[in-house]
Formats: sequence, structure tokens, C-alpha cells
Amino acid sequence: MGSFSRLVRFIASDGNTYFGDAILPTGTYDARKATHAFLIEGDVLGDHTVTSEKKEIIKLLSPLSWDQIHTVRLLGLNYAKHAKEINLPKPKYPVLFFKPVTSITDPESPIPIPKFAQIDNELDYECELVIVIGKKAYNVSEEEALNYVLGYAVGNDVSQRAWQIKKGGGQWSLGKMCDGWAPMGPAIVSSEIIKDPQNLKISTKINGETVQSENTSDQIFGIARTISFLSQGSTLLPGDVIFTGTPSGVGMGRKPQYWLRDGDIVEIELENVGTIENKVIYQHDIIKAKL
Repeated sequence: MGSFSRLVRFIASDGNTYFGDAILPTGTYDARKATHAFLIEGDVLGDHTVTSEKKEIIKLLSPLSWDQIHTVRLLGLNYAKHAKEINLPKPKYPVLFFKPVTSITDPESPIPIPKFAQIDNELDYECELVIVIGKKAYNVSEEEALNYVLGYAVGNDVSQRAWQIKKGGGQWSLGKMCDGWAPMGPAIVSSEIIKDPQNLKISTKINGETVQSENTSDQIFGIARTISFLSQGSTLLPGDVIFTGTPSGVGMGRKPQYWLRDGDIVEIELENVGTIENKVIYQHDIIKAKL
């Protein structure tokens, strides 16, 4: 059957974890609504085959496992209207930072908020188009960059603004690094299906209310330019993921500012890719480090 269209990783009714090509119900592009998938044999980041064997999807997992992802790169300030809403100039070059791979979590898993991140009550959401690299890329041109894309997903760059901006000493990662703070999915949609990633609607809802609604055409550094830039002197490996920035409407930029709270439901959607939906859960652990 060839290569996948919408790659999902899931737990089936037999309790085992599989890779599959999601079988979409009629009238939707959202793999979260799929109940079955065709099993995939082989290496989903290399040679593989979509078989005719079907399995029931009991639980969707992040499309790739931690051991398949080498780096999680993210861009900041990559939408023009977002830069304007927080009163910052458009950057001349992509603003790059990293998250640990343990930040990646499933499209429907809770977002855990440790005790230290609850103190300032500045927890924010960021809907983002996610690039998944399909083959090794080094010093590639903008013209050839999209040939290195395996596919696209949607993600949430969960951020704690006090630790990102006020307490981080200029290093953003302190406000973005926690386990489970980069949910992504629901599938990796093949670049053969999404030919133009620069014209996709992207949005966020909090408890059913739309707070972000934009189009990837507002990106300052487009997908091809981002891949080309990040590959200069630094190899992008198959399985690497790149979160490409968030549009306007983040809680930090609203008046009054709007922060996530315990129990909030965050639903993020990317056109032709699908949705992820995650519940904010405050943890009740004890702070053991000196902060």
C-alpha cells in the first residue's frame, strides 16, 4: 500500500503499541476521530509499508516516541501579529530555543503543572504547526528544504511566562522545559498531502472559547526558510521536530492577560492535520529545590 498518509502511534485493544495509517471517518481530516488504522511494518522514519491489516485504536499516543526524536527545536516570535501584540519588533533571524524530549506528550494526555510553575499563575498556551524531519538535512537550500519533511503535526508550546521572561535570565527554556509541556499529534500528516504548509488555519480554544485564530501565512519565517536556516552547520535528523511559533492571541498578549488554570481544557487545531485536546492538571508535589 506504499507510504503512510496520516501516521499515528497508538495502543490497540490487545494492549500493544503500534504504528498505523489512520483510517479517517467520512468528512473529517482529524485523526483523533479515527477508530481504526492500517498497521505499518518497517521503520516509519525510513523504509516502511502500510499493510492491509487493521487494528482498533484504543488510545492515541504522540506520533513518535521519545527515542525516535533527537531534538525538539522551537521558534519564538515567528508570527507578525504575535510580535505586534507583545510590542516586540519582528526578528531579523529565527529565534531558536530547545525543549527536552520529555516535554513531548500525547494528543489527549493531561498537561502536568508542577508546584513551582503554579506560584506566579502565568501559564500560557501556544498553538503551533510542527514540522517532522524525514531525512538527514545539512546546509540545504530554501528551494529544496521541503523535500526533507516527513510530515506535519500540531502542537502546544506550553509556557510559564514568569520563568520564561522574569526569572530565566534571558534563557526561555526555564519557562518551557517541563515534562508534558509539548503535546503534539494527533498524527503526522504526510507532506504529500500537505503541499503548501503556508496556508493553513490554526487555532486554540480554552474550555470551548476561541482565543487564537490565524493562518500560517502570517509566519515571518516560513517552513522552507526555517528548515534551510536551521540546517546551516547543524544536521537535522529524521524524527527531529520543529515547533514553528505561535500566532497572536496568547494569554500574555491579551488585555487583560489570560492565564491557564487547573482543570482548563486546551484544544488546538491545524487545518488538514487535526486536533489535540489536553487538560491542565496542577500537581501537588513538594518543591525540593531551592528556587
